[in-house]
Amino acid sequence: MKITGFCPLIVTKDAEAVVKVFEALGFEKRHTKKDIEGGENTNYTMKDSNGHRVNIASSEVLPRDLPAISINVDNFQEAYDFFLARGFVNPRGDKVTETGSSKATLLFAPSGFAVSISEHIKD
Repeated sequence: MKITGFCPLIVTKDAEAVVKVFEALGFEKRHTKKDIEGGENTNYTMKDSNGHRVNIASSEVLPRDLPAISINVDNFQEAYDFFLARGFVNPRGDKVTETGSSKATLLFAPSGFAVSISEHIKD
């Protein structure tokens, strides 16, 4: 498995407010993905002039904001198996989000630490 991207991820009910905070810090939206999970979620990738990145994801199911690490990989299944073998769990069973251009899921370590793994599908 090769890591192709690594940055903080903020999962929140109020993604637009978080985006505005990072815009005030000099970050710009580089990519917005809408209509995830049947239109319920929107994800933003932001970057500043120094190359720092942050991902922000909307979610209506969490009771509070969740800080996590976003890890892009070249082989989703290999990364998924790697984390599961180390005690991470998928809180949605084996459900994985597939959008046509990516495959992703959020996993939790036994300590509660969260990572989001994703593979971008290239045609």
